[in-house]
Amino acid sequence: MTERKPPGVDFESWVDRQIRDAEARGEFEQLAGVGKPLPREVETAYDELWWVRRKMAREGFSVLPPTLALRKEAEDALEAALAAPSERIVRKILTEINAKISDMMFKPPPGPPLGKKPYDVEDVVRQWRERRAATGGADGSGV
Repeated sequence: MTERKPPGVDFESWVDRQIRDAEARGEFEQLAGVGKPLPREVETAYDELWWVRRKMAREGFSVLPPTLALRKEAEDALEAALAAPSERIVRKILTEINAKISDMMFKPPPGPPLGKKPYDVEDVVRQWRERRAATGGADGSGV
């Protein structure tokens, strides 16, 4: 425990003496982060929810409005469909995401507009077949 400031001693000079004594003992030499720049958070404006943002970043968690989350999910589904091993799986992926998109289209938007419409399954299946043919894949008849 740190000793108490003696009565009659100026507070600033007492603190300065404590720091000088600690430096002389080498107590500041092995501190975490020594020689490294200050974290970026130190230079930003104060944010009351800093700890929530840091926890979410550490946990890899993000919260998007439902329409933006569905937009991302739709884009990922299209990529997955185009890379699928069989036509049956392409159709399954697109049918599932199209149901979600259609459902979202007929509800009042809970956030920004979705900006997506259901995929044309036959068009995506045609693209999938073309990709398979270009890469030497199977004939695409995996129905």
